[in-house]
Amino acid sequence: MLTTDYKDGSPNWVDLGTPDMGGAAEFYAGLFGWEFRPGGEEVGGYGMFRLGGKTVAGGMAVTAEQGPSAWTVYFQTRDADATAAAVAEAGGSVAFQPRDVMDLGRMAVFTDPSGVGFAAWQPMRNKGLDAVTEVGSLCWAELYTGDVAAASGFYRSVFGWETAEMPFEGGTYTMVKPAGAADGEAFGGLVPIAADPVEDTERPYWTPYFEVADCDVTAAKAEESGGKVRMSPVFMEGVGRFAKLADPYGARFAVIASAPAAGV
Repeated sequence: MLTTDYKDGSPNWVDLGTPDMGGAAEFYAGLFGWEFRPGGEEVGGYGMFRLGGKTVAGGMAVTAEQGPSAWTVYFQTRDADATAAAVAEAGGSVAFQPRDVMDLGRMAVFTDPSGVGFAAWQPMRNKGLDAVTEVGSLCWAELYTGDVAAASGFYRSVFGWETAEMPFEGGTYTMVKPAGAADGEAFGGLVPIAADPVEDTERPYWTPYFEVADCDVTAAKAEESGGKVRMSPVFMEGVGRFAKLADPYGARFAVIASAPAAGV
């Protein structure tokens, strides 16, 4: 389970790049109750999505030349420069070289060998998101990839991740966790993209999951607000009820109403 006791290799930030920050802010306000607070010129207008006084995501406007509308997942590193070197050595690319963001932290943006974008955050004054796993916040991350074994090897080289196989009806699910962590500290999964009929095998990607109180209500609200239900809500025993969505500008994400933890 993802917590704000971040460990190296675990997700500690997520942000949205969108062509219409105002429209996106309105959409997510209606969907999750988020309030967007834009930043100043010193951060290029990069702002924070807040919920209950806590930062739950970041966001900024991007042009078509900068890339499509998308969510980016950041993983904690103690040394962004060393992570950039590890990415290049493992066959990935450094899209945005490590640099300081004032005194908040040091960041870099990468693509893995299959072209999937992700990022790293080296905390300084900003340790990461203020809330995770709570309703309206990041709770899980999944990589949809054409080659689970290759992806597992790449991210293990970069972040030291370990994997664990969780059986379910019809197959197994590959969970990922920080090095040396217990299975209960898994924060995401690796999924063969060809096995999911709603996914385009030519567009592998990382998708963030946000916790919600009611998956069906959230999916309906997303569609009513101009978004898209890419996969209708489904229930999985012991996991919860989840759906895949896209916002009005095409950024893909997922929502889940998680099943109560065992014994709760």
